[in-house]
Amino acid sequence: MSEFADWMPAPNIRDAPDLYELENQAIDPDGILLDAMRALAPWAARSLVDLGCGTGYWLPGYAAEARSVIGIEPDPDLRVIAAQRVAGIGNATVAAGSAEHLDLPDASIDVVHARFAYFFGPGAEAGLREVRRVLRPGGALVVVDNDYANGEFAEILRVATEGNAQFDPTRTDRWWRARGARRVEVRSQWRFPSRADLVAVLGNEFRDGAAADWLDRNPRRTWLGYGYALFVTSAEQTS
Repeated sequence: MSEFADWMPAPNIRDAPDLYELENQAIDPDGILLDAMRALAPWAARSLVDLGCGTGYWLPGYAAEARSVIGIEPDPDLRVIAAQRVAGIGNATVAAGSAEHLDLPDASIDVVHARFAYFFGPGAEAGLREVRRVLRPGGALVVVDNDYANGEFAEILRVATEGNAQFDPTRTDRWWRARGARRVEVRSQWRFPSRADLVAVLGNEFRDGAAADWLDRNPRRTWLGYGYALFVTSAEQTS
């Protein structure tokens, strides 16, 4: 059990960490997303926080460029895996925390990444204030989210949310726009070594079977197009 009362476990990674590892390996094989993140907020020789780092898959890569890297994760089980992954990497550490609870000094971090951090969006004002608190002047938060309008993954998302009157794919965009964030679209892929891996990962992400029709229409595919929406905001923005 996490010590953070406002934390909710992510079933895709918590229930099937091996499949989530396959997913991470398949994400953005040509580095298009990573290049876009780097261009928006360079982290070479700077301090970086990976907020909601999960099992720490991205931490070693960040540590190869950054001066220091801190993985923040509220799930104690995932935190153990992340700490094991960076054992022996001198400039990388893992700590307990969440968007709303960062045990870091004011103005101490240059770049914060949050990949698929669903704690950002409507109702997440406290988390955004906390991240801005720890950013240095000129520092940036880069949030990686889904682009619901572009890419084949977005097609499956639309099937998964069809009929849900509560779901509004533009709500998060409007929330970020009201806070002065920059929105950047990135087109990339998920690419798997085998069809079986693709089917298993999509089954883990869409446990209601929403991916079945896309899989039936693309029987030989081991990859799918993926659209990302990046939201970038700075320490100086206060709205």
